[in-house]
Amino acid sequence: MIKTLRKIFLTLALAFTVSMSFSQGVVKGVVIDANSGEKLIGATVVIENTTVGVSTGVDGTFSLKVPTEKATLLVSFMGYIDQKIDVAVPQNGEKDLGNIALQTSSIGIDEVYVTTSFVRDRTTPVAVSTISPQVITEKLGNQEFPEILKSTPSIYATKSGGGFGDARVYVRGFDSDNVGVLINGIPVNGMENGKVYWSNWAGLSDVTESQQVQRGLGASKLALSSVGGTINIVTKSTDAQQGGAVYTGIGNDGYRKQTFTVSTGLLKNGWAVTLSGGHTYGDGYIQSTNFDGYSYFVNISKQINDKHRIVFNAFGAPQWHNQRSNQHTIQEFRDNINEAKWNSDFGYRNGERYNIGYAYNYYHKPQVSLNHYWKIDDKSLLSTQVYASIATGGGRRIYGSNSSWLSLQYPSGEPYATSALTPEGYFDFDWVVSQNAAATSGSTCIVANAVNDHQWYGMLSTYTTEVSDFKITAGFDGRYYSGVHAYKIDDLLGGEYYLDNKNINRSSSTPLHVGDYVNYNYRGQVLWLGLYGQAEYIKDEYSGFLSLAAASNNYRRVDFFQYTSGNQKSSWYKFLPWNVKGGFNYKIDETNNVFINGGYIKKAPIFANAFLNNTNEFNDDVKYETIATAEVGYGYVTNIVNIKLNVFRTYWLDKGLVKSLNGQTANILGINALHQGVEFEGLYKPTNKLSIKAMASVGDYRWTDDVHFTLYNEDQSVVGTYNAYIADVHVGNSAQVTAALNCDYEVLPKLKVGFDFNWYSKNYAYFDPTARTKIEDKVDAWMMPDYYLLNANFNYKFKIGNLTATIYGNVMNLLDTEYIADATDGSDHDEYTSYVFYGFGRTWSTGLRINF
Repeated sequence: MIKTLRKIFLTLALAFTVSMSFSQGVVKGVVIDANSGEKLIGATVVIENTTVGVSTGVDGTFSLKVPTEKATLLVSFMGYIDQKIDVAVPQNGEKDLGNIALQTSSIGIDEVYVTTSFVRDRTTPVAVSTISPQVITEKLGNQEFPEILKSTPSIYATKSGGGFGDARVYVRGFDSDNVGVLINGIPVNGMENGKVYWSNWAGLSDVTESQQVQRGLGASKLALSSVGGTINIVTKSTDAQQGGAVYTGIGNDGYRKQTFTVSTGLLKNGWAVTLSGGHTYGDGYIQSTNFDGYSYFVNISKQINDKHRIVFNAFGAPQWHNQRSNQHTIQEFRDNINEAKWNSDFGYRNGERYNIGYAYNYYHKPQVSLNHYWKIDDKSLLSTQVYASIATGGGRRIYGSNSSWLSLQYPSGEPYATSALTPEGYFDFDWVVSQNAAATSGSTCIVANAVNDHQWYGMLSTYTTEVSDFKITAGFDGRYYSGVHAYKIDDLLGGEYYLDNKNINRSSSTPLHVGDYVNYNYRGQVLWLGLYGQAEYIKDEYSGFLSLAAASNNYRRVDFFQYTSGNQKSSWYKFLPWNVKGGFNYKIDETNNVFINGGYIKKAPIFANAFLNNTNEFNDDVKYETIATAEVGYGYVTNIVNIKLNVFRTYWLDKGLVKSLNGQTANILGINALHQGVEFEGLYKPTNKLSIKAMASVGDYRWTDDVHFTLYNEDQSVVGTYNAYIADVHVGNSAQVTAALNCDYEVLPKLKVGFDFNWYSKNYAYFDPTARTKIEDKVDAWMMPDYYLLNANFNYKFKIGNLTATIYGNVMNLLDTEYIADATDGSDHDEYTSYVFYGFGRTWSTGLRINF
């Protein structure tokens, strides 16, 4: 026994002595983007064929001990091509590799970043947060795409009613009408009202290369109404290397998802092709919100020569989903057996669930673009995109003289009639079918689809060059849009026909059937011709920009129901929106920087305000909206800490309001708001295995003035008056104070876990400020209770033969917190009379991705 122990001791001592004879060396370096020079945080540097490695710090640096004099390092980062580096380090010595420049794995993505106004941190003087593809892959799970932004300062994102793709996102208290959304540099806000419907882009998360939120003015050069900020999304380009991936995942309430990607890589003849597709479906967390969606992505590129490259890009996401549109009081939810999951917006037909109006949506909005990149010389680039989007779809509506049979009152959510309800309180479509079948004058309650098809064509051309220390950008933004707005009969609900008197070109006694138009049928047409230019100065510690954009925004309305043939088109009416903005950044040293920016926006009225009472009659006195904004910021960065702090102040003046006063139109000015706040964002990376992020934003968003308006006729006689009592009343529908703490830790080699904590406060219920017409209305809307959420995620990387695989897992609302995410203010501005949507309880998803 003693001899055995002696042998073991001698063996260990010998091993220790041998290991000491091979002293370790140290390798240092900085991992950067090969084209932009941006330092890459979290890139991995490992000794090949081992688990020995580190990840880069906040400033892109790393320091790795190598156990031998010679070693091969493998440097990798998601979205970039792996790089191998042979190093020889003297015993007990040190070797500095300097900058290690990684090439992006997507062909031509750098030109896309240049032309889409992606900004570089600590250089461009705007408040910016970038969501990497790694974060999207690891943390999104089965959440809605905008929810990945919720740990960003001054952003409030919820699932709204809980239907697939029905999420909403507010930036600095502004909704999508006042937040610019770009996909590959192409604006996707609605041409008539500025809104963004995320269900139209349901497959976007599967093909996103990177996502950046530029709060405030942002860096986009287009004439956008980016009052709250700009959400800039860049999709994948063609992969530089041959390969692909497959993914399959499951989740709560029957959630299923399958995707694939294949790529040829860059072929010798200069061609490259990447294809992706996906299918997502499930029952939905909320009662009767089942869904079914597909997505596809095609990218074909051709490197013609060193100066010219063309890229064809197409993606879309056809889907249908049931929805929940009506809110209820807290007590009504508590009294219902389904509690927070309760959906009052459906009934039964032939024993199957069938959702009512405003509770079913179907849409397909493909976007196709052809891009030409011309590298004129080493300093100049001309990028030209022509694109098209031909969308089809709409939402279910209940229509007819007895539509109240299948409708709920707003905002109470109470049924109009109880005769069409089942004993359990759900809508009885079979009863309605029997009533229509027995009627002698056709159906009196039918299902129609509110059709919102559109054709959208555009061209973006951007020229960029360098002159001395200045980067000059100029371009053209042209768009033509024609949107269909109509009711089309989808189901007569048991009757033989339907009679409608809304079309003056058709007899009211004409029997109408499935596919015929009823109620209204018009086109909203928009022609946009914009020019933009920017001068940017970047040298050493100083950088700044000055940008100017202007457009000719033209509206025309075509009505097929209210006007006879030959008289159905209005004239074109022109508006001239414009904006000017600028900023300056000063790098005090390698650690500290400060910036300031400001701007002024003149925003054209929305389409609906330009025409009176849903007719072709133009509103001659319709007003522009005005926005003035400014902010200052500070940044601090070391190899383990990155801190951003900024203060903003935005004035929104003359929010568009068109009212009818005693039969005459009034364009009312003076509805003004002030949005101001402080934002903090920090990253702490004390070791290569641990990353801690934190953010906090404290906002104060208020309506600033009471409105007192008197309308006079030509004789200066009073026609009518209007008052809005809103001075110092807080803006609703967005949490004004938010905070987040995110922690990611590699507990074992290849196994990483993460926790995300979010907290929301000072969240006032939605209300219409223009409806506060009595002095007693001059109070804040109900302030919803503060709430917090804790999410958890993990991912584990492993090998299946020669293939790399990763398993992902996400649990949202880990503690199953009950909270109210959305509310509409009630008559008494309290929790008893206000109408709410509860947020989701605990949900989960898991999936396996295999790369080949």
